[in-house]
Amino acid sequence: MTFENLHNDMVAAMKARDKARKAVISTLIADVKKAAIDAGTRDDISEALVDQVILKSQKTAREQLDTCPAERAELKAEYQFAYDVISEYAPKMMSEDEIRAFLKENFAEALATKNKGQVMKAVMPALKGKADGKAINAIVAELCG
Repeated sequence: MTFENLHNDMVAAMKARDKARKAVISTLIADVKKAAIDAGTRDDISEALVDQVILKSQKTAREQLDTCPAERAELKAEYQFAYDVISEYAPKMMSEDEIRAFLKENFAEALATKNKGQVMKAVMPALKGKADGKAINAIVAELCG
């Protein structure tokens, strides 16, 4: 996802008078800008940085949704809406089968050592932002076990 696409979608939401959607997208834009400033790339915001911020926001929204009390229906609906909007922009994650195939193809030597910690150190940088860390951890444990 490019920063320009995110900005254009916010403008479209403003024109459509969709305040809730605009609020979620503008929060994403603010988070991306802050991350870009922190990274020292204020003028040239990379797609990787945008995706990283979106994934972090998606995880936060998921946690809000999971920890929201059931009796707070309107708040839960608000969190669900935010999660759904953020999920539209999140990069597609690899499935468990794709992760398993990727590991067997690219990290066969590391897997042969049966050292889970060593395998995770090698694998995580390669799959960062492409697959869920919990799924990677479970598959590595399975393949090393």
